[in-house]
Amino acid sequence: MTQPGQTTDPNTTGEEVQDHKLVIYQMMTRLFGNQKTLNKTYGTLQENGVGKFHDITHQALREIKKLGATHVWYTGVLEHATMTNYTKFGIPLDDADVVKGRAGSPYAIKDYYDVNPDLAVDVRKRMAEFEALVQRTHANGLKVIVDFVPNHVARKYSSDAKPAGVEDFGAKDDHTVAFKPNNNFYYLPGQELQVPAANNPLGAALKGPQENGRFSENPAKASGNDVFSASPSVDDWFETVKLNYGVDIQNNRTKHFAPIPDTWHKMRDILLYWAGKGADGFRCDMAEMVPVEFWAWVIPQVKAQHPDLKFIAEIYNPKEYRNYLQNGKFDYLYDKVGLYDGVRRLMENRGKGNTQEITSAWREESRGISSHMLRFLENHDEQRIASAEFAGTPLAGIPAMTLSATLGSGPVMVYFGQEVGEPGKGHEGFQGEDGRTTIFDYWGVPAHQAWMNGGKFDGGKLTHAQQQLREFYSKLLNLSTSREAIRKGKFYALTAAQNAAPAGVYAYLRHTAQEQVLVLVNFNREAANYALALPPSALAAMNLDNKGSFILQDLLTNTPPLFFQPSVKTSITLAPLSAHVFLLQKK
Repeated sequence: MTQPGQTTDPNTTGEEVQDHKLVIYQMMTRLFGNQKTLNKTYGTLQENGVGKFHDITHQALREIKKLGATHVWYTGVLEHATMTNYTKFGIPLDDADVVKGRAGSPYAIKDYYDVNPDLAVDVRKRMAEFEALVQRTHANGLKVIVDFVPNHVARKYSSDAKPAGVEDFGAKDDHTVAFKPNNNFYYLPGQELQVPAANNPLGAALKGPQENGRFSENPAKASGNDVFSASPSVDDWFETVKLNYGVDIQNNRTKHFAPIPDTWHKMRDILLYWAGKGADGFRCDMAEMVPVEFWAWVIPQVKAQHPDLKFIAEIYNPKEYRNYLQNGKFDYLYDKVGLYDGVRRLMENRGKGNTQEITSAWREESRGISSHMLRFLENHDEQRIASAEFAGTPLAGIPAMTLSATLGSGPVMVYFGQEVGEPGKGHEGFQGEDGRTTIFDYWGVPAHQAWMNGGKFDGGKLTHAQQQLREFYSKLLNLSTSREAIRKGKFYALTAAQNAAPAGVYAYLRHTAQEQVLVLVNFNREAANYALALPPSALAAMNLDNKGSFILQDLLTNTPPLFFQPSVKTSITLAPLSAHVFLLQKK
């Protein structure tokens, strides 16, 4: 018996395809506009520099739009704990014992109603500068996504920018009990917090503000990663505090949702506040750590006032995907545990991985959710493609990104610098040398800075190879939103069956009644030959016959047109780490 969304043909699905082809350009906002190149390990803001809202100019936004983006995810906008001193502006100084890195984690929020002062030219006018950025973004035909961090807050959360009538989290909590449905936090009565002895936020040689191995918190609160210990480990999210949504975690996760817990109301108001500032969507951090019942309650309420808002869930448990889409009302989910993980193995293994993982991903996700899966190869959590810790060359992103952008009709995302091959080199400080671009430290991003070219955003300092790579990304992202077959076409795999292609090669069709395209990718570091033939079932799916000849016109590269007959195998030589998106035309 076939499953919903499947057919008896194992190479395709019966899923009703929906057009959700957003292209999201994620930037680490504090790094994007930074022009300083010192890159001193554990450097201060003054030494290593920091990007500002003002640095994201009309020209920058026009170029992001030309790259193919429809949305910009401004990562790290909300005010979070940091070691930089802003006390002269009335902002309390954070204790280094519960801050990770000089700049601090953008996911340790200290004020949900304010923006990061690092990002402002005039700290006193930081919110106005953010609002101006939103206006510039919209004026350039792009939509704005910001982070919503619902699961945890900084240890020293206190809002000095909250609207009149808003109460801080924990203001009315009963500290004498571990759990109470209307408490905002979970407590460990009678126990004082002990920060991890192994914690050295600025390394052994440097000390941050108030760093003495202690932080006053009595009673201790549960840490953000559901750790109910007054002595969290250095590997825990010890710099954050878990928020209570009415789930008694220590008592078999029993749910207390009637009446609606206080945290739910506070979070709804925060979402409405940022939607009122012009946000067009929210990337919801660790959404699966918050009960799905909250999302089912809050998203419809927020969308009742802002119906076009998009909600994206960071989620890593495939068993919960449908729950968070269907019941939780999310628009999109991270597709990491699935396509990303499988494609990464192919890239790391120089094409020698198993393309069957691609087949497994689309078959599983085709059962009603494929159009809602956000696909990516880089983001702030993942290693750079070009890093030695990942693929070692940005060219490995050519087949992988082509597949990620065209396999389905759902959204796709790129991380700033990915399009010019940023390798994530350098020991930034707290982040360390790990192939990622830091989210904890002040830093410059060299390949991105070469494209930025002193604020001209014209790629003037890119190498020829970097320029070619960016041109590839631009072509790919623009055709993914402009070609009907990719935006909303049905899917047919040509290499899902037994040994239908060499190892590391994958081919599939996307088609509507008006347009048919063939996608062909080679993950190998050497050339490969693919014998193209369209089986009768594929032709039938596209309502084409096997008579006559077809022309294959490459939309992605300068490959000369190819001619073939559907029933006759035509050998196509694929260059190493290559991708083609062919438009099928009847001769």
